[in-house]
Amino acid sequence: MLRYKMTDLNSLRIFAKVVEANGFSEAARRLQMPASTVSRRIAELENQLGVRLLERSTRRLRLTDIGSEILQHANRSAELSEAIDRVVSCKLADVSGVLRLSAPPSISDSLIAPLAVSFQAAYPDVRVQILITERLVDHIAEGVDLVFRVGTLKDSSLVARTILTYRHQLLASPEYLKRRKPPRKPRDLLDHRLLAFSRWRPESRWTFISAGGKKSENLRFQPYLSINDFAGLAAALLEGIGIGDLPPIVRPELLRTGRLVEVMLGWRFRTYDLVLLHLSNRHISRPVSLFKEFAVQMAPKLFPKLPA
Repeated sequence: MLRYKMTDLNSLRIFAKVVEANGFSEAARRLQMPASTVSRRIAELENQLGVRLLERSTRRLRLTDIGSEILQHANRSAELSEAIDRVVSCKLADVSGVLRLSAPPSISDSLIAPLAVSFQAAYPDVRVQILITERLVDHIAEGVDLVFRVGTLKDSSLVARTILTYRHQLLASPEYLKRRKPPRKPRDLLDHRLLAFSRWRPESRWTFISAGGKKSENLRFQPYLSINDFAGLAAALLEGIGIGDLPPIVRPELLRTGRLVEVMLGWRFRTYDLVLLHLSNRHISRPVSLFKEFAVQMAPKLFPKLPA
């Protein structure tokens, strides 16, 4: 029984090229592969089909009867292969399609929106969809291409690319510091109203490292105000109600313009990585691969002086 349905289209394409070139050597030259490979692939095709396709001599080739019949299908497979190659080549050259991103809300205005707008200026045929959420998304079920996340990679099936490294800063408004004695060491903070990023936890904890890196201290406290959104925390700090920590990629203009100032400079928070996560490095779409490299290059330009 002819097992044609299991045949490799590539082998059929090579078979058609051998007949067209009337020889293995010329076919190999046109296909840009070794003649031994061409000969081996034809032999494998004949073994797979269980029939002889070519009668060979030192000077010439001759199609067998069934070889002539198979050649008709082989020619169609060659045309199909070339058509597929053209589609893929055009798709790779034409950067278009939909790019789906996910990111936490705190960086949507300072990082995600500027990156997306700049990327679309360079690649106007790419449509961008952004899902802003604190929760972990399911890349496959929700159709997300790239996810912005802070911290270490827990799911080994995901690929991570670091785009920024920074530490949080302990900040307060100048008005607050006029009314209260600025803290000099972590324990001094217990005499202040402390604002913290938190998800319904009664107690918060900050870990500080001395500027020289030789000492560390943990501080446990009950926040005067806790909120699971850094943008909201920034607004509260501006009102002058206390001291809190902010990532430098959230409202960076507040520190730059002096509306908030850094306190307790002799002690620092640990550093964090902002990473881009995706499922695999194999066969990712052109918009995804381009945006990943674009983000790696552009993010440091948006935040040129991050505290580390």
